[in-house]
Amino acid sequence: MRINRLAGVVLGAALLMVTAVPTASADTETASSTAGSLDRAALRTTLDAVHEAGMYGSYSSVREGTERWTGASGLADVDTRRPVKPGMRHRVGSISKTFTAVAVLQQVERGRIRLDAPVGEYLPDLVKGERGRDVTVRMLLNHTSGIGDYFLGAFPSFADDSTAGLDEERFRSIRPEELVRLGLAAPATGRPGEQPGSYSNTNYVIAGLLLEKVTGQNAGTYITRNVMDRAGLHATSYPRTPYIKGPHSRMYESFYGLIDPPRDYSVYDMSWASTAGAIVSTTDDLNRFYRALLTGKLIGPAALGEMLSTVPVTAGEGSIDYGLGIYVLDLPGCGRFWGHDGAVFGAGTIALSSRDGKRQLAMGWNLMKYQRLNEDGTALEPSPIDGAINGHIAQALCPAPESREAVAGARHLLPEGLPGVDLSPGQWVPRG
Repeated sequence: MRINRLAGVVLGAALLMVTAVPTASADTETASSTAGSLDRAALRTTLDAVHEAGMYGSYSSVREGTERWTGASGLADVDTRRPVKPGMRHRVGSISKTFTAVAVLQQVERGRIRLDAPVGEYLPDLVKGERGRDVTVRMLLNHTSGIGDYFLGAFPSFADDSTAGLDEERFRSIRPEELVRLGLAAPATGRPGEQPGSYSNTNYVIAGLLLEKVTGQNAGTYITRNVMDRAGLHATSYPRTPYIKGPHSRMYESFYGLIDPPRDYSVYDMSWASTAGAIVSTTDDLNRFYRALLTGKLIGPAALGEMLSTVPVTAGEGSIDYGLGIYVLDLPGCGRFWGHDGAVFGAGTIALSSRDGKRQLAMGWNLMKYQRLNEDGTALEPSPIDGAINGHIAQALCPAPESREAVAGARHLLPEGLPGVDLSPGQWVPRG
């Protein structure tokens, strides 16, 4: 399999099957001690199963009504054997897109941005000519702009089947305008407004620059003050340096065995992800954020209605129903959930919430692209980690045992392409 086939997944990530290490687990229970619908023992068991299947470490926060559970299992550092703990900070990748979309929609509510206005009306020197006239703000947010992704331009070694760029660019600072230039220079994925759309990180870097143009503020500063602070998030931030402040795990990247042993990328200049994927958060904060969003605390009902209006979008080799910075996922027998996934080098995350915000899961892990290539290098071998992650998500979101069994055993629990790219039978590759 050529790396450049996988590079189209962009912020994509999956995890390497590794030798299991002794389980270190922890959990906190911050709800009433009376019996309820959350089976804390089962949540601990299914999270431990992810580690036992080969994951270095993972953490999870689950909410059902007023009940909450937060747990962690495995190792934050494979050399020192330091365990992961609940509440560790974590790079959440493309979940950042939901934050950016909320910020843009706040400006829509204030009349400073029109969703169906051409982008060139706001950024004439950035998105020029026919594209500036034809691509609208809405098309950026729902990935129907037809603008290609900047990833291969920013990390050209991937086009040559080499992971060297991961290390060569570790401390590089790249301006968002340069990311947009690279994306605009990439082959178009379709005509503006054409459906299905095509997932592209360039769209959300442009959205961040649009936000800066209309507010006169740095996008990270605006989102911090008007989205993160408003949602009551205490451990969520845009990084100002390559380092993560506060307790966090190391973040290991394997790239399907091409990096062996997996290398730690917890120190990384995230300017390459910009407003498309640079946020650091915790699983508790992600649940708090999506609950605030879906219950109308961040934007009003009209803007939220626009956000939850979906179109088909291709991502990798699959598709998903994508709104404005958020997608919808139907789990058979369990219900409909809104949220996003995200991945950067060494870190993967998924956050899903019911529409009323009462049933939620946010989960992160610290070893990426764990699957192995098959003998001819054309596909990925299934990994037991996939099924274990499915099992934990099913335990968290599915109230009925029979529904949990169906979802945990599904070929595709997560969407094909975003986050599940169907590269080989019976497995999914998370992406962001």
